[in-house]
Amino acid sequence: MTRLISPPQPPSGPPTPRPRAILARAPGRALTLIALASGFVAVVAVTLQPAPSSSPPPPKISPASPRHRVAIRQPIQTPRVETGKVDAQGHSITVSCGSCHATSSPRPDTRQSAELDEFHQGLHYQHGSLSCLSCHDAANYDQLRLADGRGVPFPDAMSLCAQCHGPQYRDYSHGSHGGMTGYWDLSRGPRQRNHCVDCHDPHAPQFPIVLPAFPLPADRGLKPNPSSASHHG
Repeated sequence: MTRLISPPQPPSGPPTPRPRAILARAPGRALTLIALASGFVAVVAVTLQPAPSSSPPPPKISPASPRHRVAIRQPIQTPRVETGKVDAQGHSITVSCGSCHATSSPRPDTRQSAELDEFHQGLHYQHGSLSCLSCHDAANYDQLRLADGRGVPFPDAMSLCAQCHGPQYRDYSHGSHGGMTGYWDLSRGPRQRNHCVDCHDPHAPQFPIVLPAFPLPADRGLKPNPSSASHHG
């Protein structure tokens, strides 16, 4: 008797994918995940970027205008003494200060004009309690002397004045003391400043008191006083 064998029935439910099918779909899924991750990173990067500034860009700084120099007059040179004689070409013969002072001993206590009985008779001297050798160098009469004993050339006499007249030198440095000519705006032109001795006698530096001349000039918009005119002829 022949027994009939029925064929195997397929299992119920969705079919199980074959290994080759799984391997075939895996690269596609990996690419999809990579694309999604890249898009997420791009969105985060754009979100974290700072907002553009609404302020205007900084102005461009133009190059500075060329500045002209400030020159200080040099009226003082190393002094020479006239001898009253001339050379073969007719030029005056002068000698240095040291030529005469080398023949006598220094006198550090000379503080008044009346004591000048050998040299510089008639010199008006009124400079506080300073003696001649407070500013002149007894070791070299052809230069000046600072308070610390250092020598200074005659053209640099302003440094000698500044060591005692500090407030005046401070104001001079800021332009509020001393006369000048030229331009305040150095981009337009140079400026020349006066030296201390342009206005002050180094041996009697007190500036004399001056009064305005009367009558006042009519071109200033002021009318002269008739009574004052009679006093001036």
